[in-house]
Amino acid sequence: MNNLEPQINLLIPLYNEEEVFDKLIERLSKVMEASPLSIKVIMIDDGSLDNTAELMRKVSLQDDRFTSIFLSRNFGHQIALTAGLDYVDATEAVMILDGDLQDPPELIEDFYPYLKKGYDVIYAVRKKRKESFFKIIAYKVFYKVLKRISKLEIPVDSGDFSLISRRVVNDMIRMREESRFLRGMRNWVGYKQIGVEYEREERQEGDSKYTIRKLLSLALNGIFNFSEYPIKFISNLGILTVTVSLVYLIYTLIKKIFFGVVPEGFTGTIIVIILFGGVQLISIGILGEYILRIFFQVKNRPLYLVKSHIKNKEEHGSAIL
Repeated sequence: MNNLEPQINLLIPLYNEEEVFDKLIERLSKVMEASPLSIKVIMIDDGSLDNTAELMRKVSLQDDRFTSIFLSRNFGHQIALTAGLDYVDATEAVMILDGDLQDPPELIEDFYPYLKKGYDVIYAVRKKRKESFFKIIAYKVFYKVLKRISKLEIPVDSGDFSLISRRVVNDMIRMREESRFLRGMRNWVGYKQIGVEYEREERQEGDSKYTIRKLLSLALNGIFNFSEYPIKFISNLGILTVTVSLVYLIYTLIKKIFFGVVPEGFTGTIIVIILFGGVQLISIGILGEYILRIFFQVKNRPLYLVKSHIKNKEEHGSAIL
């Protein structure tokens, strides 16, 4: 049994990945055996409904290079990654990747030299996506919008796939916001960062677990957590509305004073009501997003609950929150 702390942790959240699990373990094992680095894997079961948890349990009880964390239910991808970060025991760095093998674990050998050169964050930049046309467009629009409205320089087409130093991990662990956008948090901590291009592979088996609703939720976390734009948008919208109203008022007075004509009927009234009503609803909706996030944050609930975890081939019931 090898109880020594590894140099690198590979951090992998899993949700209903039984179809690709054997291939994943095979690829990870080859990487660990071929690498001169001391590497261990941390897998997080995010409340899977299939046989994923049992497969994880079997591997971790047989091989002490694999640690498994079992969450009490599905908390979502970003929270599952947070749970994994809390269990990190690597001395040098952590590599975050998805369990569907679209993020090749073999790239650890390309990323690690940058770590030795003094970089704290080495993030992967997708130079080609093998995904649906709709998703490709949606991702591009989101990153461009976020880049324009956010104070952070979040690189276009960079996801969670990255190698981050131990001190960055420690800083991210201290950040306990409830609505999480890890790639934004990773960028916020600063330090020396660099992007490395790679060609994102096709999903090996099964379907993507990131639905449109989940992608939208993640996008909103990025926008509301790392940008002042929504609040400023309300102010700008208010100024625009007042300006339009004043222009319309001046136009009406000119027609009344110089031409003796006033717009007939309810058209003008209806336009004003619709305009102000729409502005108010948009403003309330944006403020509601902030209030909802404050509401969940001040509850101070734990971000996740752990049923059990297996480390060094021993199962424990204790949780880290």
